[in-house]
Amino acid sequence: MGADRETRERVLAAVPQQAPFRFIDEILELDETHIVGAYRFREDESFYRGHFPGRPVTPGVILVEAMAQTGVVAFGLYLVMAQGRGEEMLRGGLTTLFTVIETVEFAGMVMPGERVVIRGEKIYFRKGNLKAKVSMERENGEPVAAGVLAGMGVNLQ
Repeated sequence: MGADRETRERVLAAVPQQAPFRFIDEILELDETHIVGAYRFREDESFYRGHFPGRPVTPGVILVEAMAQTGVVAFGLYLVMAQGRGEEMLRGGLTTLFTVIETVEFAGMVMPGERVVIRGEKIYFRKGNLKAKVSMERENGEPVAAGVLAGMGVNLQ
């Protein structure tokens, strides 16, 4: 059975990245094997001014960051909570950091105003390390990017 709305909101609130560098608006699905999140790239995002003037396109590094925030950071926080370490996480002692891009391939561009759906599927989670198959698509299901990312839980205190 998947996480209820309250749990999904607690996980989202625990994601350490904040505006203007948070690229996850909501968690749509979440359980011990997968996560689905969404983000709308706002037309006033600061990086569009320079990438590219007159024809703004979301930079690939930002797309990877969005995939990591959902598929590694938020997902990893949930998996830690599922192990009964949620209180430690919520006190700010533990966070999940994105550490490895194993592979990422791009299939399309994301323009200002577009909403994307990000899916993460656990490959493994052990000793605080998460490896996940992550993909991004447009709302209509058209693929944008996919790859394998990894991260680990760290104590920031």
